[in-house]
Amino acid sequence: MFTGALAASYYGTPRTTMDIDLVAKVGRREPRTKLISALKVVGLEVDRRKIDAALKSGYGIVTLRDTKTPFTVDIILSNKRLEKNAGSILGLPTFYQTPEGLILAKLRMIKATFPRERALKDENDVRAILRHTSVKMNALRKQAQKDNTMSILRAIASSDPRKPSSQVRLTGQYATHPQHHTY
Repeated sequence: MFTGALAASYYGTPRTTMDIDLVAKVGRREPRTKLISALKVVGLEVDRRKIDAALKSGYGIVTLRDTKTPFTVDIILSNKRLEKNAGSILGLPTFYQTPEGLILAKLRMIKATFPRERALKDENDVRAILRHTSVKMNALRKQAQKDNTMSILRAIASSDPRKPSSQVRLTGQYATHPQHHTY
């Protein structure tokens, strides 16, 4: 499932990125073996020890290099059910992290990023997603409250200079907007 800048571009405003961020569900040893095989087939340098270390660390993030380009893939390893939406890239079917999950992940990154200027891409991604995508605001607010990121969400939603504040509301069930685009 795609996340990060690719998913933010799908839901919000397209932007460049130097890596691809994925979320992969892993569990018992067998699914991990399938994941490693799939990663090797697409041309990534895979080290089982790096994946095992990432799982043991509690963070579950491993960065793998592409064997043919200078680019990398960040894989977030999760043992939880993946909340995802169907979509496509270049006409090929795929899945993206839900806009709510993506916003929440970006809010947590913003909260953890110092100096704050380094979080501008994430802030702009959240603004663009709120501007272009229908978002389940009740669920988003509830989890942002639990994550202690509600003040960041409010600040971002109220600071969009291209939208009147009446068009991006943090009240009601959904944040809705006049236009929604997909790629």
